[in-house]
Amino acid sequence: MQPAVLTRLALACLLATMSGAAAAQATDASRALALDAVIVDTHIDAPGALLDTWADLGEAAPDREFDYPRARAGGLDVAFMSIYTSAAQDADGSARDIAHRQIDAVEALTARHPSRFAILRSPGELERLRVAADGTPRVLLPLGMENAAPIGDSLSQLQVFFDRGIRYITLAHSASNRVADSSYAATRPWTGLSPFGREVVAEMNRLGIMVDVSHVSDEAAAQAIALSTVPVIASHSGFRHFTPGFERNISDELAQALAARGGVVQIPFGTAFVEPRAAADLQAWFDASAAFDARNAAREAAGEPLEDRAAFRAAWDAAHPMPETPLESVLVQIDHGVRLLGVDHVGIGSDFDGVGGALATGLRDVADFPNLVAGLQARGYSDGDIRKILGGNLMRVWTEVEAGAAR
Repeated sequence: MQPAVLTRLALACLLATMSGAAAAQATDASRALALDAVIVDTHIDAPGALLDTWADLGEAAPDREFDYPRARAGGLDVAFMSIYTSAAQDADGSARDIAHRQIDAVEALTARHPSRFAILRSPGELERLRVAADGTPRVLLPLGMENAAPIGDSLSQLQVFFDRGIRYITLAHSASNRVADSSYAATRPWTGLSPFGREVVAEMNRLGIMVDVSHVSDEAAAQAIALSTVPVIASHSGFRHFTPGFERNISDELAQALAARGGVVQIPFGTAFVEPRAAADLQAWFDASAAFDARNAAREAAGEPLEDRAAFRAAWDAAHPMPETPLESVLVQIDHGVRLLGVDHVGIGSDFDGVGGALATGLRDVADFPNLVAGLQARGYSDGDIRKILGGNLMRVWTEVEAGAAR
């Protein structure tokens, strides 16, 4: 999930047009493969949206990008629910409580619809849980924590959150924290991982929690990859090859280091990650926001009136409209990853419900995976390779991380 940079103003228009985009893209062959393959999406921000406004995601929820009917229509089998907390929540001490409340919301969803959803805690449980006793196909919901803020400065909290179902942790988000420096942050106190962050990586390895290097600085990512005794993931990162200067996306060098140790880069569908101008604007937003905060801090110290943040934000949004992004922008990211790393090291992490509707055309919600499959088929990918990209690679990494914890 991005902090409030990408507005939801265009969401209604996007929802109105998405069905037409899907119909124009998918084919019978792509739908058949999407329904037969195991599709794993490593980043869906439904839990935070549930806390904002409850919706029954076991039924059609047209104001969201994830719900059960569309997930099954699109062939989605494993949907990592993102337990996201912000830098502000870390600063005010509420991150841990909010993380638990988001997990509670996912558990409530599975309790309300036990034949449609189940929390997936191990890749070994996939086949057992995939179909309910009454024959209903389930969407399985493992949990990923976006931002290590909820653990505070306590390694023991990793066990607590593991027991609640967390199976990957993004070490930092939009600001540097106790664990790692952020790719967005102007202030980077650790030059990578903190001493505590190194302990966190080791404890995650011991427990079987995947280490996620999306959002962190290059130095933090390199150190985490080197320290981890098992493969590492980038849960929702595009390739910086297409977005020069945008550190939030992974560099070719770091991606190669990650792949060399068995990891996988999960490609997002959000415009800001796959469209160069949008990526530049997002980085510029963080720079401008930091400068705004510095100006207001100086004004406060001088006893002067503060600038209005809402007005600043509105002016920024007006000056930086989100560009329309074709599905092709996601496909070329996948092509690049396969050429650079090999087909065994690329997957998908959409960021549905996390980017304010700013998504590639034809990939606007969880019903649209057949469009992605059609694009890959049209580019000549074999069905076996498409299955790897859709989910096989991530399940392999998760299995290896779990096996590493048992050693």
